[in-house]
Amino acid sequence: MRAVFNKTLLEIAKNDPRIHMVLADIGYGEIEPFRDTFPDRYYNVGVAEQNMTGVACGIAMEGNIAVTYSIANFPTLRCLEQIRNDVCYHNANVKIVIIGGGVSYGPLGMSHHSTEDIAIMRALPNMVVVVPCDNYEAEAATKAMIEYNGPLYYRCGYKGERDIHQGPVDFKIGKAITVREGKDVTLMFAGPVGINVLKAADILEAEGISCRIVSMHTIKPIDKEAIKDASENTGGIITIEEHNLSGGLGSAVAEVICDEALSPKVFKRIALPDVNVSLIGHQEWIREQYGMSDIKIAEQIRIALGR
Repeated sequence: MRAVFNKTLLEIAKNDPRIHMVLADIGYGEIEPFRDTFPDRYYNVGVAEQNMTGVACGIAMEGNIAVTYSIANFPTLRCLEQIRNDVCYHNANVKIVIIGGGVSYGPLGMSHHSTEDIAIMRALPNMVVVVPCDNYEAEAATKAMIEYNGPLYYRCGYKGERDIHQGPVDFKIGKAITVREGKDVTLMFAGPVGINVLKAADILEAEGISCRIVSMHTIKPIDKEAIKDASENTGGIITIEEHNLSGGLGSAVAEVICDEALSPKVFKRIALPDVNVSLIGHQEWIREQYGMSDIKIAEQIRIALGR
């Protein structure tokens, strides 16, 4: 997904001189084309993420679009105060892009996991939170990100993610995408873990359980109508995300259910438990350890539905 993001951003930047990239000594292997094409719009501030964010805010407040870019939690947690006080407070046109959301960098350990980011970013005033699930959404989300005027957090996958959609998608910020229709339960997911959701739904379909599958690519603002429709017209809602159980997609959906006085027959959150994810290993292996493989997702759905 990161290759698609960088390629799409470069193509957009060719026609939009406002776009600048600000990095903190990271990203090599994908960002060279932007650096070489627009050397006067590319800044490497060194291992200094707080400075990166401040520089980006200054660039944006001069009428430009600044894109900060790094891996996992480095562009967010390491410089949270600057995002809050500089970017969000001034409603600056800064796009915060992380590569490798969730446990994409599993072999590098807990310091490189991004598992609390959605909760933190969506709590910030003026911040939009976007979590594309595959290459098609990554391309469309990049275009939507640039079109949107204001702070936006873009949680990208790493590389090698399998596509969930069959072709280009109609991507609108705040509007979920229905991947498949179904009536027994609605599975709402965010990000590349959706491929496991799709496989789990196939397992359940073979057992006679019909699953509506919805990509909740925007966590803030969230699609309230999609949640309402699923609550009223399917047998329940189950959320799946590669994020801490607290504060992510599941929490956002639960807030809508409470605020709108909805009454789904079933509601369950499948996510990483509220622990430090300290296991070391490949992303798919870590997912399995925490109940997020296709088989384990299907099992949890069966239990939730009382099957």
